[in-house]
Amino acid sequence: MKHKSFYIFLGCEAIICIMLQLAREALPQIFSTIIAFPFEQIGILLRILSLSGSTGNLISIVIYTFLCLIPVLVLFLLRKKRKLYPEDALLAVFSALLFAVFYFMINPGFLGKFFGSEIGHSAGKALLGGIAYSVLTGYILIRIIRLFFSADTISLQRYLMILLYIVNIIIVLLVFTAQFSDLTDSLEQLRAGNKGNEHRLGMSYVFLVFKYIVDAMPNLLVIPVVSSGQNLLHELSLDRYSEQAVFCAEKLSRICGLALVITILSNIAYNLLQLMFINKLSVANSMVRIPVFSIVFVLAALLLAQYIKETKQLKEDNDMII
Repeated sequence: MKHKSFYIFLGCEAIICIMLQLAREALPQIFSTIIAFPFEQIGILLRILSLSGSTGNLISIVIYTFLCLIPVLVLFLLRKKRKLYPEDALLAVFSALLFAVFYFMINPGFLGKFFGSEIGHSAGKALLGGIAYSVLTGYILIRIIRLFFSADTISLQRYLMILLYIVNIIIVLLVFTAQFSDLTDSLEQLRAGNKGNEHRLGMSYVFLVFKYIVDAMPNLLVIPVVSSGQNLLHELSLDRYSEQAVFCAEKLSRICGLALVITILSNIAYNLLQLMFINKLSVANSMVRIPVFSIVFVLAALLLAQYIKETKQLKEDNDMII
């Protein structure tokens, strides 16, 4: 996939995430929490179908059973194609879990009975969604690890390329769901805590948006870093000793360094701007960001670039001797 097409895909993903978040705000009965999607919405539809009459109830039971047995059907198909591995048992666990998850999504009134009366519907649905996704992602990750250990160099490069695409997808998901949700919650809390003084909150709203941008900046800057890494992988797969491979490695290290500098400066700029407008703000948040992971990543990229450059030089020296 070309970078331009993938960036368009990421843009569409961001728009969908924002729409889901706004739907959560506008329709809390249907979108109580992002992590419960789509289990919650399927449960609501099955409940409506079940309450429509005896025929609708029968159809909802059939759909409910079919949805819950999908992982078992996948397990059966895998068994016909290859031998099963221990982690494949998680598909059966996931299937059994779906029976409970969809049951509670269809009957949210039972959440308090089984999880304690103090837990609300949203928290209960979030808990169930989180458990379901933990089993599913756990299975996928273990399968990926098995593929890694059984792959050759070419396959590893292909898997890493795919994994880098997934990293960017997850980054966009994080920025425009969890972090965007924090922004909307902060705006709502500010509005609720200053009733009657809404006309004075304009600058505070602006700085909450600035804070969201500064918080999202380190994650969003991972996207060009990953794209640069994919370019390097592509060149290494063609010729690990080429000038283009060295150029891509050095470019990756420069982009990593630039991303780190932008992260640090954005944090400083936000704090200084808050100080300048402190009299107009109803809420202030000073931030001290120490990007240890980013620093380690920059060093790793620099070492990789130097390693590729020295390897190319050794190859050229050996070719001259021969």
